[in-house]
Amino acid sequence: MRVGIVTPVVTRLPGAHARWERDAGIDEVTRVVVEAERLGYHHVTCSEHVAIPEPVAATRGATYWDPLATFGYLAARTTTIRFATFVLVLGYHHPLEIVKRYGTLDRVSGGRLILGVGVGSLVEEFTLLDAPFDDRGTRADDALRALRASWGRETPEHHGPHFEYSGLVVDPVAVSTEVPIWVGGRTARSLRRAVELGDGWAPFGLSPGEVATLLEQAGATDAWQSRRVPLDVGLQPSALDPAAEPGATSDAIAELQAAGATTLNLRFVHHSLEHYCEQLAAMRDLVAFS
Repeated sequence: MRVGIVTPVVTRLPGAHARWERDAGIDEVTRVVVEAERLGYHHVTCSEHVAIPEPVAATRGATYWDPLATFGYLAARTTTIRFATFVLVLGYHHPLEIVKRYGTLDRVSGGRLILGVGVGSLVEEFTLLDAPFDDRGTRADDALRALRASWGRETPEHHGPHFEYSGLVVDPVAVSTEVPIWVGGRTARSLRRAVELGDGWAPFGLSPGEVATLLEQAGATDAWQSRRVPLDVGLQPSALDPAAEPGATSDAIAELQAAGATTLNLRFVHHSLEHYCEQLAAMRDLVAFS
């Protein structure tokens, strides 16, 4: 089981962050990530929003550190832990913008990028960025195909319904022409997109039973059967308390594994930076990491 963390401080959701995170900065984030690496965690995450409308912030939160800047700093302080954009909104970027900027991050980090992507749903932010909203699903599909065709290539080429380019040079590029792509979302359509165009599916807001049902339905499709490698499934449980409730934590992990999880994106109950690091260590004692 690959185990990563939903990095504290860099994203603060209402009711899902601790008080100490409000005043924390890059030093505290670095302490968490370095400790997670020392303990053998697979990845850390950082999500993307450019600007949240004030009325929406009450439900979605207002704090979203920029993944590119955050991971660029952390790459210089670590050597093995991977960096998952969880998630980049595809509609906010031209595919070559992602290829160049995040390909550079992949290069400076030594190939440690996981490209977590989503279609997006915040119409006000699409409007702010002058990004098309109504056809964002088909545009995202074309963007994923463009990323596959262009990643790690100095002379990328793609001819699709929304993005078309050739005769260009992109330098520097990622360390290889392959990058793990996780597709976020919580619908059957997001899972179908992951099966057809991604390496993994990382849903949110679904119960283990709902995940299992969707995976069972997807498993009967031709697209699933024709995959060259199994689909990675990254699940995110409610906040766990492995130090105080090891039994309940183990039960929750077992339920996620039974639902189909191959990767975990964990949140913890925590009341201070030290407590968070203690939870990292306690979790390490409960789950066999890979």
